[in-house]
Amino acid sequence: MNRRDFLKAAGLAAASVSVPGCKKVAQKRTGSGRKCPNILYIMSDDHACNAISCYGGILSKVARTPNIDRIAREGMRLENCFVTNSICTPSRAAILTGQYSHVNGVYTLKDRIDPGRRNVAKLLQQSGYQTAVVGKWHLKTDPSGFDYWNVLPGQGRYHNPKLKEKGWRENGLKTYEGRHSTDVITDLSLGWLRGRDKEKPFFLMCHLKAPHRHWQPAKRFADLYKDIEMPEPDNLLDDYKNRSRAAANSTLKIGENMGRKDLKREKPEGLGRDELRKWAYQYYIKDYLRCIAGVDENVGRLLDFLDEAGLSRDTVVIYTSDQGFFLGEHGYYDKRFMYEESLRMPFVVCCPREIKAGSVSDDIIINVDFAPTFLDYAGMAVSSDMQGASFRANLAGKTPSNWRKSMYYRYWMHLSHHGVPAHYGIRTKRYKLILYYGLPLGKAGAVERPTPPEWELFDLPKDPHEMNNVYDEPAYGDVRRELTAELMRLKRELGDTDEAYPEMMRILKM
Repeated sequence: MNRRDFLKAAGLAAASVSVPGCKKVAQKRTGSGRKCPNILYIMSDDHACNAISCYGGILSKVARTPNIDRIAREGMRLENCFVTNSICTPSRAAILTGQYSHVNGVYTLKDRIDPGRRNVAKLLQQSGYQTAVVGKWHLKTDPSGFDYWNVLPGQGRYHNPKLKEKGWRENGLKTYEGRHSTDVITDLSLGWLRGRDKEKPFFLMCHLKAPHRHWQPAKRFADLYKDIEMPEPDNLLDDYKNRSRAAANSTLKIGENMGRKDLKREKPEGLGRDELRKWAYQYYIKDYLRCIAGVDENVGRLLDFLDEAGLSRDTVVIYTSDQGFFLGEHGYYDKRFMYEESLRMPFVVCCPREIKAGSVSDDIIINVDFAPTFLDYAGMAVSSDMQGASFRANLAGKTPSNWRKSMYYRYWMHLSHHGVPAHYGIRTKRYKLILYYGLPLGKAGAVERPTPPEWELFDLPKDPHEMNNVYDEPAYGDVRRELTAELMRLKRELGDTDEAYPEMMRILKM
């Protein structure tokens, strides 16, 4: 049995392990003696930090997000929260299991999460929490570990959405005619909150579809930003010089790689690359931001409910997205790359008991840390098969002295979507090292052709927009060697060693 099969089997077996809980759930206490807090986890899809006004990006003055900002104002904003595999299905699996893709078995959009695998909802449920998930699930099997679930099939629809509810006809779907998915998902979440057992703490995952491609806002936002010229990122017209072939060859480019579903109109003829990119950007970004207007409005509805029900003080409220997203930076839309806009997840959180209002953290947090943190708030030990760590202390302004100084990333899909090669790398607070390995490895094996291996190295304080690859510059020789050694250390520590692929080991020793 290889390591991957062993870990999969271990995950299946772990599902049956009993979890210490309380005989009387209503009296469940944390280690501090307080009652366990409720946890409201709100996650949108493809919401970039640069489209949340409290992050201060170029859109922050024209496209405000007051309700999401309120969470940051009453709690903390994370500046360096990162995804470990920037694509929807793998990120969601990592958040639930606290495990990287090579351990939980969800590498790509085609993979399904094993319903027998242990996840954070099961652990909280066994400990006495009421658990629910509403909205986008996108993991190909019915949710497990949730007392209540009501989820979109696959990606789901923006308008007239269909959802599948636990216990509502086997394989049956209910259509919400004349409704927008963001409103429906919030309505269902609020309905569950109102009808819950008020003697127990709750864990609710409210998963919004928006603002995923193809962007279709609610009708009430159809003319929002109509007469506004949206500011452009400085590198909208990126020509990909002094960077990898991977950056130049990908098909994520605004304008040329977009269709009518994206732009809601035909492309004008006769425009050059730059003119087409600038033209398309204005249409794309406005529909994207209109979807976010609906997201922010509904976040406000959830916050208002907590206030009205007297639950705000006893609830940890989180707003995040399943990964980052390009909003014209490098001329791109979508995600996948390890570049900052794709890698960086928004994350704002408030918990009046212990998070200082208006605080900011630049600690390196990753999405496999989410599940351990939820368990910590519930007064539970972190599950031994989870690879992340609780950052509850970090949120309280007490970063552990041994907190990570680097994070590991791996994207497995290799050219199957948007021509982005499989790649992995590490990010520290100063540097980012990326290897596009271009080999048919593991779950990335079904490819039409390999691509040559390439390295990129960015000095982030000097080059925050990642426009200048310094990998081959002599002045960075020592940095290159140190980062490569750290990359190998993390691969070994996390069990993603590629020993079955001698060609990969040869590349890493170059």
